[in-house]
Amino acid sequence: MNPLATSAFDLSDRLAAKADPALIGRDERHFAAVARRLAEAIAELDAQLDEARKAPGGVGRAAMDRDAEVHRISGRLRALRRFGLDLCLGHVVAAGDAEPVYIGRLGLTDADGSRLLVDWRSPAAEPFFAATHGHPMGLASRRRYRWTRGRISDYWDEVFTADGLEGRAALDDQSAFIASLGGNRSERMRDVLATIQADQDTIIRAGSRGALVVDGGPGTGKTVVALHRSAYLLYSDPRLGHRRGGVLFVGPHQPYLAYVADVLPSLGEEGVRTCTVRDLVAEGAAASEERDPEVARLKATADMVKAIEQAVSIYEEPPTESLVVTTDWADIHLTADDWADAFAAPDPGTPHNEAREQIWEELAAILMDRLDLEDGGVSPESFLRSLRRDEELVTTLNRAWPLLEATDLVGDLWSVPAYLRLCAPWLGRDEVRALQREDAHAWTVADLPLLDAGRRRLGDPESARRKLRHDAALAAQRERMASVIDDMLHADDDGEGAVTMLRHADLREHLVDESALATAEPDLPAGPFAHIVVDEAQELTDAEWQMLLQRCPSRSFTIVGDRAQARHGFTESWRERLERVGLDQVELASLSVNYRTPEEVMAQAAPVIRAVLPDANVPTSIRSSGVPVTHGPVAELTAILDTWLAEHDEGIACVVGAPGFESTARVRSLTPELTKGLEFDLVVLVDPESFGEGIEGAVDRYVAMTRATQRLVILTSAAGQAG
Repeated sequence: MNPLATSAFDLSDRLAAKADPALIGRDERHFAAVARRLAEAIAELDAQLDEARKAPGGVGRAAMDRDAEVHRISGRLRALRRFGLDLCLGHVVAAGDAEPVYIGRLGLTDADGSRLLVDWRSPAAEPFFAATHGHPMGLASRRRYRWTRGRISDYWDEVFTADGLEGRAALDDQSAFIASLGGNRSERMRDVLATIQADQDTIIRAGSRGALVVDGGPGTGKTVVALHRSAYLLYSDPRLGHRRGGVLFVGPHQPYLAYVADVLPSLGEEGVRTCTVRDLVAEGAAASEERDPEVARLKATADMVKAIEQAVSIYEEPPTESLVVTTDWADIHLTADDWADAFAAPDPGTPHNEAREQIWEELAAILMDRLDLEDGGVSPESFLRSLRRDEELVTTLNRAWPLLEATDLVGDLWSVPAYLRLCAPWLGRDEVRALQREDAHAWTVADLPLLDAGRRRLGDPESARRKLRHDAALAAQRERMASVIDDMLHADDDGEGAVTMLRHADLREHLVDESALATAEPDLPAGPFAHIVVDEAQELTDAEWQMLLQRCPSRSFTIVGDRAQARHGFTESWRERLERVGLDQVELASLSVNYRTPEEVMAQAAPVIRAVLPDANVPTSIRSSGVPVTHGPVAELTAILDTWLAEHDEGIACVVGAPGFESTARVRSLTPELTKGLEFDLVVLVDPESFGEGIEGAVDRYVAMTRATQRLVILTSAAGQAG
């Protein structure tokens, strides 16, 4: 479709009154200007991208700058091509000003500098989301669009002053929002930017310093807030830019990440990294759940993570015996005090495996000071290479400060009781015994924070070897370059001209191309990140929090969750929990309106959670579906799904608690735990009483029930009814 030749509006006959040119004529003219500018901008960016890709790659910072520019232009092009006119969310008209300000997913300026679209994250766009009748923020009116396949299928107007009545067609201030709530769900989270509510927008635009907790029950829009806040902060806060670490978004599980995958790109932001806690550690993908609750509890503490420091320090004790070191120039006496000085040399915070090279360098410096040569000095590099050929010295250092693998370090805790008692002296004998297992490397989810702490404390054991190989290759390249330069100087008869510049050592260094030497790719999830957003944060253990704190030195967090949805209980306050794990600047924001779940569903879900958590923050639903919750036998499952699919051409259903039921294109089959953070038009619970007992079982039932946006069905078998 060419938007210049076709109306941007595609209103049904039912909405014929809204198609009056007096109501939409100004919009049509503006969209024509937007379409022209979009075509121009895409052509300009195409040319810029082609030019950037053809530019010389360079080395060092120049190469990084070139790659960053290619990434920036590519991202902008993808965003513009992803949308067309539907970049526009709506417009606002200020009191006393007849000209609308159009709000977009991205900002767009005409060739002459006129603002066609204001980026939704800019301060000028804030009233579009935050204005209410009690606090209109200077607006006379606001219009929101509903886009379907690139054209406007409906729009809604809100009026804040008498002047705003002119040219307005739909004067229901909640019509756009309520209509969006009633829409069918899909396998990906639907677009909600145009209907962000004022209470949500306030949290989205809050500052990034410290930790902001967003507490709210099911359907209050916590995930919406978390995603939009990620995009907003990257846009608005220069401290969080990609070159300063960027933003990490941590979700509860992979189905959740797949569900929300399209949201951030649709908000004009592709730079947020998303993951689960499992993704932070290489062993996470294959890790199983910890079967013994007591073992899981013992491993979940921050103290157990801190035990890793003691576990490593055991391997950092300097030798206490003197040693005679053989070099190419002389035999030199190395004392116990020398060992102690060398072991104290690594800079604070240097990972154990990487610190070995600093120890080698300090040993070389100590021993070189005692080397007395009449014919001049010796280079530190050649002296260090000589030291590495002394087998006794190498063996002694390897025993006192060995290269370590995190998997071996943690595995030893679960297979050597004496080692565990030494590293975690607060554990009782029965607790030490409970933590031992036959296969020390049979990793569980509870092991992941310890493996992560071990890996961060140790560093990559291959890094030292890679550095040695890198340094050796660099030295060889320097030697070859020096030989070539010496030959050129020798051949220069007059000793003048540009060739003589090669005598300068700094120029010789620049002729060595370090970028051509192989280097290891960084582990991106390792951080550090400038800001971390955590959804469903009530499930994180103290040990898992340590994984995130290590990745965010600034302690800048957005923490989204609901204490009532914590499967293992959450009896303390958010502030108490977070201060205990290491966050001391905590602010709390609360969401109490349930925008998703119908009243009929919440009426049955609320008693389920309040039976075990009387003070649960159960939100108030603002809408009714008119469809009561139905009950029946499990035998009706297939018939219920077939009937629903026949009656609904769109939408997604979910069967919860039927492991034998296989997912299809429009019907998901999930465990109660994997429904967290998701939403479905129809939810069918199968034998919900079998989900478990106590808090865990009640939370699983509550969470599963409140995923329904339209209809909830509860089925029980004869065994379930008997139980």
